Amino acid sequence: MLTPLQTAPLTLDERINNQFSEATSWFIDAIFAEIPITETVGIPWVLIVLILGAGYFTLYFKFVNFTDFFTAIRVVRGTYDELENPGYVAVSESVSTVDGDNPDTIRVEGEGEVSHFQALTAAISATVGLGNIAGVAIALGIGGPGATLWMILIGLLGMSSKFVECTLGVKYREVNAEGTVFGGPMYYLKKGLKEKGLGTLGKILAVIFAIMCIGGSFGGGNMFQVNQAFKLFEHVTGGTESFIYGRGWIFGLIMAILVGVVIIGGIKKIANVTDKIVPFMVVIYILAVLTILGMNYQEIPAAFQSIWDGAFHPEGVIGGFVGVLIQGFKRAAFSNEAGIGSASIAHSAVKTQYPASEGLVALLEPFIDTVVVCTMTALVLIITGVISPGMVMNDEQGVLLTASALESGISWFPYLLTLAVILFAFSSMISWSYYGFQAWSYLFGRGRRTEYIYKVLFCCFTVIGAAATLGAVTDFSDAMIFAMLVPNMIGLFILSPKVATELKRYRKLIRKK
Repeated sequence: MLTPLQTAPLTLDERINNQFSEATSWFIDAIFAEIPITETVGIPWVLIVLILGAGYFTLYFKFVNFTDFFTAIRVVRGTYDELENPGYVAVSESVSTVDGDNPDTIRVEGEGEVSHFQALTAAISATVGLGNIAGVAIALGIGGPGATLWMILIGLLGMSSKFVECTLGVKYREVNAEGTVFGGPMYYLKKGLKEKGLGTLGKILAVIFAIMCIGGSFGGGNMFQVNQAFKLFEHVTGGTESFIYGRGWIFGLIMAILVGVVIIGGIKKIANVTDKIVPFMVVIYILAVLTILGMNYQEIPAAFQSIWDGAFHPEGVIGGFVGVLIQGFKRAAFSNEAGIGSASIAHSAVKTQYPASEGLVALLEPFIDTVVVCTMTALVLIITGVISPGMVMNDEQGVLLTASALESGISWFPYLLTLAVILFAFSSMISWSYYGFQAWSYLFGRGRRTEYIYKVLFCCFTVIGAAATLGAVTDFSDAMIFAMLVPNMIGLFILSPKVATELKRYRKLIRKK
């Protein structure tokens, strides 16, 4: 029996969490410093940058997110695949050439690594996930139903940011002798800014981005994902009475083994997994949500009315109108990652010689992630009545609240949600491992040894993520990922004219078809 001066020995999970929290607190505070809007409400400076950037790109490219939406769908469906044959080769004048052709393009023509659809699913697998489940519940809990409208708005604007960064990702990618593609913000920052006479700035920004991307892959792309998957699995198997309660490291070890088996194979293996998992997991989740909506179809008009009214005339909500708007903006931006630059890494591996074609494909991501999936989640939470204005919760409570909403319709739906969450987590982890490896290879080289060092570290962080408490993991995850936007946004603003040239080139090609 312990005396009053004695304490119970810390578990392994608790020791891991304490060390992790102490090491990351200063960085988290800097990234999420808030600019006060009212006496009670502030907005993180990173969110302001994302919103302003998304709005600027939407105007600069004359609402490409709407005007080229159906063109993007046709590209994914393969309508314009014939344009990729050698007879259509056209090289940007801004890139150095060999005998009139871009050396990278020479290697990519007819080769590449993944299709438009596979690149899209690989990138979607990293964004459509737990943020769409827990994040929406948190936004509605704090901001009320009206936060949904602002989430949709940011999702629509984010389509333009995603278009810009993914077009640049393909334009400035590199391909080695084996046909392996290396791309992403590291490369368009270094090569693109050099073309603008800003070579030193480009190199510095590329290194900063790569460091943050590696941290983001370990945090938001790995630890956060496995942590929430474990928490929900623990909850549906009995909570504190579960056989795995307090043994997160076991769950993490199993996930690490499964992830390791996939990521050893590179982007082709990852894409072959995600192009099957992503449609399946999204269908599972959407079918569950549609079932609840179908059972309560008479409540849907009232739910939309509450979203509209709550967006402009919130009552009894923390922070009033400004609070509702900020919660919607924050969760949408955190969910679709538009402007962060991460998705351009996956899209860089696509089989195409026209950068704008993949940029158009990429703009579908925020639409699927935020406009469709997040909105459906919000409707279920509103209709089932599990959300009440003024609720303040953490991410763990958010995912459990969504489970409760589904359970209100059919008792076994939480088990279906658990399967979806584990698949969401798994697909996000394997995609983010690719993002992190690309950044790692940029900094430390492309040899086999450096590759395996990164992948082993990634799997180790999977075990740590499942063992640590969610608060520590979430804060670190968000901070690392959103630190990536600083160098990326600088590059996007400077290089946007290059994107305009590529879009004009591809549109002209389509018209000739």
